[in-house]
Amino acid sequence: MALLLFSVLFFLGLLNPSQSRLSTNYYQKSCPRFTQIMEDTITNKQITSPTTAAATLRLFFHDCFIEGCDASVLISSTPFNKAERDADINLSLPGDGFDVVVRAKTALELACPGVVSCADILVVATRDLVTMVGGPYYKVPLGRRDGIISRASRVEGNLPRPTMSISQILSIFAARGFSVQEMVALSGAHTIGFSHCKEFSSGIYNYSRTSQSDPSYNPRFAEGLRKACSDYQKNPTLSVFNDIMTPNKFDNMYFQNLPKGLGLLATDHTMATDPRTRQFTELYAKNQSAFFEAFGRAMVKLSLYGIKTGRRGEIRRRCDAFN
Repeated sequence: MALLLFSVLFFLGLLNPSQSRLSTNYYQKSCPRFTQIMEDTITNKQITSPTTAAATLRLFFHDCFIEGCDASVLISSTPFNKAERDADINLSLPGDGFDVVVRAKTALELACPGVVSCADILVVATRDLVTMVGGPYYKVPLGRRDGIISRASRVEGNLPRPTMSISQILSIFAARGFSVQEMVALSGAHTIGFSHCKEFSSGIYNYSRTSQSDPSYNPRFAEGLRKACSDYQKNPTLSVFNDIMTPNKFDNMYFQNLPKGLGLLATDHTMATDPRTRQFTELYAKNQSAFFEAFGRAMVKLSLYGIKTGRRGEIRRRCDAFN
């Protein structure tokens, strides 16, 4: 009977065979110290570099959206292949995200060589860091293998950009099976981290003949941004916190900021007013528990997108190079 049920579910496409091999305790026997090593690594890194949580969360998104959650974004380019991490949009990915994965992989290779994938390390590091800075805890199935393809040419147009319309961003999420509500919940990741000035400069400088900045911005906030970013053309690394109220805490303040004109990016402002997304930004601004629950569910779903198992992947010896 169980076999018949499995066959029916498989035929209907309700059970992905690759996902059926994953489990939350996948490394219990093959690498018993996996959880402890991950916790020790991320705790030490986050304490030393408080921007690690936001950096790793962004790295996770940029990995999963292209080839699926297979650590393809970690691969270094070679003379024969320009890898994902060297695509234009990925050049600004902070080094702390890469570093925490490398540190965890080094420790895990000493404890249980050739067992834990870089893809699983990135997924767990992201979850643990989100929790460490105040966000929700969610269980992630493990057993992914690392991808064997990483090409910069596959990146453009497949990651949301601040300059895109809300319709373009929704279509990128929809193509991966995510609803409008899930897109809004995942956008709540902007409650931590920062954005470079060049990503929103068009909204705060010479916006129109009658206004220096986009009227969607709180005027005092726009003035503060102009001061903070005054030298951005000479110094492209200048950046501002996405959430100016509680920048290092994972909470729902990002959503509370939007109706006050304290959103940083053009897409933030649009999300607060577009009829497709507004109901969800308002819900999460009022109810942090609803946001946390939706964010956790969406993160688990994203962590299973495009995963590789069996012969479709490998367990890399180093996270920045194919075996």
